[in-house]
Amino acid sequence: MTEIGTADGISSRVSTPYGDVIGYRDGTVYAWKGIPYAAATDGEHRFRAPRPVEPWSEPLDCRSFGAIAPQGRDNPVPIDPKIPMSEDCLSLNVWAPEPDGTPRPVMVWIHGGAYSLGSSAQSVYDGRALAELGDLVLVTVNYRVGAFGFLDLSSFSTDETVFETNIGLRDQIAALEWTARCIASFGGDPSRVTVFGESSGGASVTTLMTSPKAEGLFQQAIVQSAPATSVYGPDRAAVVASRFLELVDLTPDRIHELKTMDFMRIVGASDTLCYEVPTRVPGTLGLAPVVDADVVPRYPVAAFQKGYSHRIPLMIGTNHDEASIFRLMKSPLMPITSDTVSEMFRAIANDHADLPAFRVAEIMSAYPDRSKSAGAQAMSRDAGFRMPSLWIADAHSRHAPVWMYRFDHATPMLKAARIGAGHATELPYVFGNFGTLNRDPTFWLGGRKAAMAVSARMMKRWVAFARHGVPATLDGSKHWAPYVEPDRATLVIDAQDTLVDDPDGAMRAAWGDRVLGFT
Repeated sequence: MTEIGTADGISSRVSTPYGDVIGYRDGTVYAWKGIPYAAATDGEHRFRAPRPVEPWSEPLDCRSFGAIAPQGRDNPVPIDPKIPMSEDCLSLNVWAPEPDGTPRPVMVWIHGGAYSLGSSAQSVYDGRALAELGDLVLVTVNYRVGAFGFLDLSSFSTDETVFETNIGLRDQIAALEWTARCIASFGGDPSRVTVFGESSGGASVTTLMTSPKAEGLFQQAIVQSAPATSVYGPDRAAVVASRFLELVDLTPDRIHELKTMDFMRIVGASDTLCYEVPTRVPGTLGLAPVVDADVVPRYPVAAFQKGYSHRIPLMIGTNHDEASIFRLMKSPLMPITSDTVSEMFRAIANDHADLPAFRVAEIMSAYPDRSKSAGAQAMSRDAGFRMPSLWIADAHSRHAPVWMYRFDHATPMLKAARIGAGHATELPYVFGNFGTLNRDPTFWLGGRKAAMAVSARMMKRWVAFARHGVPATLDGSKHWAPYVEPDRATLVIDAQDTLVDDPDGAMRAAWGDRVLGFT
């Protein structure tokens, strides 16, 4: 790394195997934004695995984020509208302290967004605070989303027009391969990589933990609020692909036209699928990874239970009120009414013909207020997030260290709005970035001081895990014991952290260890 004084501040030039990149001072660290890790994905390369990026000869100015992956602009994710959208979107961002000759641990972030939206440019994911606090290298990744990343068109492949599976996951793997090859140039240690993600980003992590193609690319994992069972079989994927062709008005014999079609037309069909599928079949996602005997050889949760996961340390957890945000947004991405939850359970019963009726009744009976909004939301939360995380924790703890958390903290305003510790509300606590929404109501009724204290503890635990493989801090924070059966110690994160044995034991017992839901 070479430090350079410029008219607009201090920059840093780093040599990578692909060419030099120029980053800029950001607090006490440097930031390089928009570094390409793979080539453009348009035309003949649409719906294909990522290709290596071509080396460049002149230094690349990395002052600004790269283009966001194609997606609808009218969605709940706050992204700077000035950032362009392009199929040349496979870039990543790096925050790193000035190297001193000692390799630092690396954290690689995979953003969420129902596999259909989002970007590493979202301000809540700014990596400066974590890099500064942890004295580590932080990487955030763009990957293809929606139909471009998670529509499986392989059933329509021909000799002339080939479509590959799990494109978005292949992008993530390519970014991890870039990290293995290049991160030492930024002072990072490629043998100490922690991959972490939230929502579909967290489920990407659990899926990568069972993918042979990702083995060895990261040594630890943090999984936040992962819908880990939202991975589907090829038959279901083919049905979704057929519906996509209807939406873009193509017949299979014209499948080649997808390679030249305007990408915004594909975005429109992708957005329709994103919301249409879960409306028709509550509890499912329109676009998601598929079991393909290649990148994803098995359903991930079942793979964990059969001992096929990469045996690496894992932190995993969920939020207390995951479904509340979906109620507030009136989003069909999660069933949040008694009717839609009942539809979800009818679909579960239909998909599992060998499941005795009494087992479904036993699960339902664990929620005595299921006819009310709060009960329906609790059932949806547990089916979509809590139980898959517990199934994974139970299975993985038999082979590798696991730490389980439950995020319960909510500000007075979020409690008053009946959001509580909703889906994604832990993100600003993890990154130390509050106030990233255009109109952020988080602290309208106070609570900032308590939230800052919770955030400080969480950030220390996350970086301690990345640095030492154990989420323990040295500042008097509550000891966090590993999750092992039968105690199942769980850190309940609130104004004060509490270590509780099996806090959701009654619910867990009602569901059992049979993987239900969305597989």
